[in-house]
Amino acid sequence: MLGIELTPEHPVDRIESLGKKAEEAGFDTVFASSHYNNRDPFVALDRIAGATDSVRVGPGVANPYETHPVALASRVATLQETSGGRAVFGIGPGDPSTLRNLGIDREQGLSRVLETFKVAQRFWAGERVSHDGTFEAVDAGLNYEIDSEIPVYVGGEGPHMCRMAAKHADGLLFNGSHPDDLAWAREQVDIGLEERPDSRGTFELVAYASVSIAEDAEAAREAARPPVAFIASGAAPPVLDRHGVDPERASAIGEQISGGAFRAAFGLVTDAMLDAFSIAGTPDAVEARVEELLEHADGIVVGSPLGPELESAIDLAGAALRSPGRD
Repeated sequence: MLGIELTPEHPVDRIESLGKKAEEAGFDTVFASSHYNNRDPFVALDRIAGATDSVRVGPGVANPYETHPVALASRVATLQETSGGRAVFGIGPGDPSTLRNLGIDREQGLSRVLETFKVAQRFWAGERVSHDGTFEAVDAGLNYEIDSEIPVYVGGEGPHMCRMAAKHADGLLFNGSHPDDLAWAREQVDIGLEERPDSRGTFELVAYASVSIAEDAEAAREAARPPVAFIASGAAPPVLDRHGVDPERASAIGEQISGGAFRAAFGLVTDAMLDAFSIAGTPDAVEARVEELLEHADGIVVGSPLGPELESAIDLAGAALRSPGRD
């Protein structure tokens, strides 16, 4: 996979245009990030699908808390229909900083993610489903049919989520930008693959990396501060420890984000956080780091912020990362 993430913090018209540009630049999958405080990702994805010919489209990633899993499955099925069979289902437990604004506690995140896509797969196959687990469904089903299967990519970074994805899903969107993190993820995935039935087919470990690319290296690094703030605030203690990041500072960033003090949160981001949680710099520097990631991963998603100037960043990233065998 050579994917890209577009964030609907921008108007949908612009996201549509950027999606078209991403296809022209050589990306094969376009994800739209899914947070309540941005525009609706499924509206944006439908517009991208209508403006493109071949790229796959999907949420990167939806969570099964702010939308009931049954309704979420139907939204993905609708995207599959309107895109002509190009939907992918990116599903994960959600960003804790923004879910706190909705009064949501991510309890039993792994179980809810697994149950959500397993139930969704039954819906898509035309079954009516009753379910009693981390959520309830009673004789639920779709009133329409879809023609083909929808790949499921689990977004996560904890060891159990990585192993579960390897056992049950089509891929893992691992939130990581550093080779050490992807090497660790590969170890977890390999454990899960030992229990994967052959009938589930091939599996992809995909680095879902925060990338900021520009000819001006400092401008690229500065643009990476906002997404790195969100990543650092939600990183698990072992990840922070792996990169020598102060957990109290990471926690303080999360508190500022939850309180809406984004400028203060971004100001707390350190150079060590930028190095650990993003790939930020010139095209040559970004290409070199991606090559290191692909020693462990099967593909990459170029994630937010892309760069200080979105249109040129898409072109620069596409040119830097497109090569034979990386599709």
